[in-house]
Order: sequence, then C-alpha cells, then structure tokens
Amino acid sequence: MPADEQNPEPPEPPAKPAGHRDPRVTQSWERVQLARHPKRPHARDYIQAIFTKFSEIHGDRNFGDDKSILAGMAFFDSQPVMIVAHQKGRDTKEKLLRNFGMPKPEGYRKAIRIMQLAEKFNRPIITLIDTPGAYPGIDGEERGQAEAIAYNLREMSRLKCPIVSVVIGEGGSGGALGIGVANRVYMLENAYYSVISPESCAAIIYRDSTKAPEASAALRMTATDLLEIGLIDGIVAEPLGGAHLDPMAAAHALRATLQEALTELSGHSPENLVKERFAKFRSMGSYFHEGVL
Repeated sequence: MPADEQNPEPPEPPAKPAGHRDPRVTQSWERVQLARHPKRPHARDYIQAIFTKFSEIHGDRNFGDDKSILAGMAFFDSQPVMIVAHQKGRDTKEKLLRNFGMPKPEGYRKAIRIMQLAEKFNRPIITLIDTPGAYPGIDGEERGQAEAIAYNLREMSRLKCPIVSVVIGEGGSGGALGIGVANRVYMLENAYYSVISPESCAAIIYRDSTKAPEASAALRMTATDLLEIGLIDGIVAEPLGGAHLDPMAAAHALRATLQEALTELSGHSPENLVKERFAKFRSMGSYFHEGVL
C-alpha cells in the first residue's frame, strides 16, 4: 500500500463564509461596545439614584483636584459610607474637564486620602470603576503616576474597613485596579475589566488594531469570563439591551448587590477583612496545583 494511503493527510477544514465571525468574538465585542456607549450611566448617575446626602471631597492636599475621580461621603439607606469613583463626561466640555475618565496621580492620591478617612471613622468604602486607564501623559509621569497607583494597591490591601468595588463600564488596567483592591468585586453585565484595551492588544499581538474584536475574546475580559475564572465575585444584571436603556433598573440591581455585600461584610472583624482581601488577590492567577504522582 502506498505510504500516502497508509498515512493520509487530514482533510482541510471547510472555508468560513466571507464576513463570518466566531459568536464568542461577536458577543465579547458587543459588550465592549456597550461598556463604552455614550449614553451609559456614569458614576454620578448611580450615586444620585442609590445614595443620599452625597458630599463631595476635593483635592489630594499635595497638588490639586483631579475631576476624573469623584469622592465623598454619603448615606446608603441609613448607613454612612465613603464613595470613590471614576467619572467620565457627557459633552465635550465635561469630557475635557474629567480627562475622559483617566485619572492623574493626584486623582489616586485623593482616592486613598478619602479611603483612609473611611478607615478612621469605620465606614465602608464603595468604589465605582469606569476608566479606559490611567492618564499616560508626560505630566502624569512627572508627578509619579506609577508610584501613586502602586501606593494605592498597597494601602487598600491594609485598610481595616469593608471595601466593595463595582466595574460599571470600562475597567482598564492599573487605572481601574488603583481603586479596585476590594473584599468584593462585581461587574455590571456589559462591563469589561482587562489588563489592556482590545485595540492595544490587537496592535501588539496581531500587528493590526482592527482585530480588536478577536483580541477582546482572547483577553476574556467580559463579566461572564471573569466570574468563570474567579476574578470577580458576581455579576450585576442589566436591562435587556444595556444599562443606558433603563438606568433606574440598572441602579436598582446595583443597589441590591451593594446591600447584600455590605450586609455580609458587616459581620467580619477588621483583621479578617484585611486577611481575606489579601488572600483573595494573592490567589488570583493561580491555576496549577501539585498532584500526586
């Protein structure tokens, strides 16, 4: 028997029709687009819908007040809490004022100042994450952008009060994590949380930024993906079509999640809150276990 008949070549896979895209890629990219929708509720919208008597605190007591970080005291039902959030703008003027939701070092220093006040007065901290990433400009680097984020990561891990974080839109890299070291981390259904934007990932890996949809699926950046691999604690359901179609329904769902998380964490001692938070983040990315030979 001829050798080629003994070991036949595997058949060629059927050609995909023009314009075909893997359903997983399509779904992932659609959620990225919803996370960036121009009418999607921002942090201030949720604060107005869920909290009462919000009193904003300004400045980092070092350089200035970063408008892309919204922070202050409020009441959740009758419980006093501290809120730290990324804030984007709606029109061009506000987008520039808020620096498109990209904090500079003074924003992160303001955030940790408010969080340390929360610890001092034994108040839970709620953070709302919605940023494409930390500001990458030269002036930010000159004032210590990387150091400011790293300092927040260390100090948040030590705070002896409950911390609940929710990704409400975009969760971009260290810019998001700088206010995201929490005991409980949730995501809205159509939010994303990733070490890099899909466009940047595609430009690096595929040398083609137009392959961002494929990169978004490969990054596993959606709420469903991240819950499956244990990087978040739960998903907040959105109205059909996205939070922008019914902001009040999205706010009610978020309120219920926050209520459940704060009720659960209220039974933990300060020492246990710190210990649990540290263990939570130390275990992330650990997928290999020793087995018996």
